[in-house]
Amino acid sequence: MPTLKKIVVQDFRNIELQELEFSPNVNCISGGNGEGKTNLLDAIWYLSMTKSALASSDQFLYRHGTRSFAVSGMYDMPNGMATRFSVQTTGESKKVRKDEKAYGRVSDHIGVLPIVMVSPADTAMVSESGEERRRFVNIVLSQMDPEYLSALQQYNRVLLQRNKLLKAGITDDELLSTFDLQLARFAEPIFRKREEFCESLTPIVNEYYGRISGGRESVGIEYRSDLHKAPLEELLKAGRERDAILKYTASGIQRDDFIFTMDGHPIRRCGSQGQQKSFLVALKFAQYELMKQSYGYAPILLLDDLFDKLDTSRVANLLQMVSGSDFGQIFLTDSNKVRIKQIVDAITSDRAYFETEGGVFTRIDE
Repeated sequence: MPTLKKIVVQDFRNIELQELEFSPNVNCISGGNGEGKTNLLDAIWYLSMTKSALASSDQFLYRHGTRSFAVSGMYDMPNGMATRFSVQTTGESKKVRKDEKAYGRVSDHIGVLPIVMVSPADTAMVSESGEERRRFVNIVLSQMDPEYLSALQQYNRVLLQRNKLLKAGITDDELLSTFDLQLARFAEPIFRKREEFCESLTPIVNEYYGRISGGRESVGIEYRSDLHKAPLEELLKAGRERDAILKYTASGIQRDDFIFTMDGHPIRRCGSQGQQKSFLVALKFAQYELMKQSYGYAPILLLDDLFDKLDTSRVANLLQMVSGSDFGQIFLTDSNKVRIKQIVDAITSDRAYFETEGGVFTRIDE
């Protein structure tokens, strides 16, 4: 399984320049709010996904007063080789390299370093629109399935072109038919793989939810898509007049949603805050389990401020669950270094502790 041995972060968020070496098992980062704990986790995420877990655009990642940033890491890979990966971003330019050799496409790197992040920002998946839930599903499937990522990218390109035509008032039937055929071709595998994903994920989420909450509720994920009604080509043809009025494409997998349920009802409406938080943690740990099954080894796990969601005993139970012989590398942040030390010391002696202040990280030898 990939483990991050060393990272170098330059001008990323509030981190000017830091070079850190990590434990292959558990790494704990403590410090006050706003000091840089989450920024370090986001830098590790960036090395895997080539984009931020939390910011919508790279422009929000530059350290104040700078115009570029770089993150590089030395990994021990499953084949036994030590491999260096780096991402450098300047303005609109982004270069991703493996052992100093640039990828042909940035997307070729997605899935090479599998990763899962549990964050306070996950609450948006319950409280906000379907876009957040689609983003979650896309992040998971894009890492596990390059064909899914390729189909999604091509679908989005064609959709953008079709919407430009509609916005310009061009409604030529023959031209739109060409776009509809392409959209339908790319939508079908996306739809099928999203359906399979929900079927695989739901029982694992339910199991983790029971372990975390001790509750009697049954939780699930309900996949809703226009393609459940008819093939996309038919829907687009039938909706052409409506699309011409709206000036955008109103049918398709860009409208898909994933309804999180508790005892058959949307958790957004019937779940307490505690139940919603427990569900979201269960969802991410189920993602971790599914990715582990898919890859044959555990992804890197980032746990940002887990105590924001769960009490101490439940956090301890969760960490105990993933600290078996086949668990991967874990990065854990907490504002209370005494609390996290008590939990982690009880689980493993192979761990590293870091404190951060103002984007400067200091390793604390125990």
